[in-house]
This record gives sequence, C-alpha cells and structure tokens, in this order.
Amino acid sequence: MSQIHVFDTYARSASGKIMHFDVVLPENDPAKALQYARDWLRSIGEEDAVVNAENCAYCHSEPDAPHEMQKDIEKQGYSIFKLEGCPR
Repeated sequence: MSQIHVFDTYARSASGKIMHFDVVLPENDPAKALQYARDWLRSIGEEDAVVNAENCAYCHSEPDAPHEMQKDIEKQGYSIFKLEGCPR
C-alpha cells in the first residue's frame, strides 16, 4: 500500500461525550474522511453523534500503515484509530 492520510476527528455523542479518533484513508479526501467518520459512528451505535468538517481535519500523511489498518482499508476503504472516549 502506498501512502496513507490521517484525519484527526472529534465527535460529540447525543449524551454529550466527546470521542476522539483518526480516520485513515489511502487518499487525501476530506469529504470521504467525514463520510467514513459518520459511517463508523453509525456502526458503533452513535448515529446521532455530531461530527462536521471542522472536526474532521487532515492531520498528516505516513508512508505506510500497520498491517491491521491495511486490512481495514482494503476491506472497507478506511481504518479508524481510536484515541479518547471511543468504545474499545
């Protein structure tokens, strides 16, 4: 896999909890990063969480991704790296 792009993302759950995570993509595409953030939030039962373009911003690029991230990207087009307030 070639270069990956990391989008630093914050979402607020319906209960007010802040979730901090990175959306990792094979391309630098802010619109896709935001959509994938919303898709992931729905997948964990946080469909009412608020995330917007200001809270899902390009952070940096890396030459490669760890193996587990590569598998996620190949399977679903993105990977999520959980940081703070996310379910484990």
